[in-house]
Amino acid sequence: MTDTSHRTVVANISLTLDGRVNGPGGDYDQSWVVPHAVSQVALSHMTRVTGPATTALLGRKNYEGFGGYWPTVADDETAPAECREFSRWLNEVDKVVFSTTLRNAAWQNSRIATSDPVTTVKELRGQRGGDIVVLASTSVIKALLAADEVDRLSVTLCPELVGGGVQLFDETVTRGSWALVDSTPTDSGALCLLYDRKRD
Repeated sequence: MTDTSHRTVVANISLTLDGRVNGPGGDYDQSWVVPHAVSQVALSHMTRVTGPATTALLGRKNYEGFGGYWPTVADDETAPAECREFSRWLNEVDKVVFSTTLRNAAWQNSRIATSDPVTTVKELRGQRGGDIVVLASTSVIKALLAADEVDRLSVTLCPELVGGGVQLFDETVTRGSWALVDSTPTDSGALCLLYDRKRD
């Protein structure tokens, strides 16, 4: 039997100090994250977290948003080296998209999931590969947290209060303990945090 315990499931997200993934204006009220996401430390954190992954999980909105920007960054010589590296990784990684409306996924190495996030992750854990990373897709992360299927939380905690919007951690999450394994401050005042799930 193949040992697949190395397939760590990583949830990567940016949060405000009041625990929001967006502001009161809705899904696209995220201007608060921009100054913190483009710092040298945050970019390095992003490539460090995503680099070991061979599978990326995305919801439809992030898939379309990422796909509209990142594919060509790899060849943009004016872009930071970390952004070019992330773009190359995104183009090559196996991308699994959760959507009830998309009929095809045109971005290379993309496929539309045929089951829900929890079932998909359990199937992926039984296959060979590197880490499985969820890229800022709140609905996918919340479903996996509720089922206790997240092994590592990568949180960029931004020094912003937005006073409304969607909270990542709510009554649906599974109770559990987490160990802080890395904490790196950025020049913008954000903290790049890594937590690993503590399991018996």
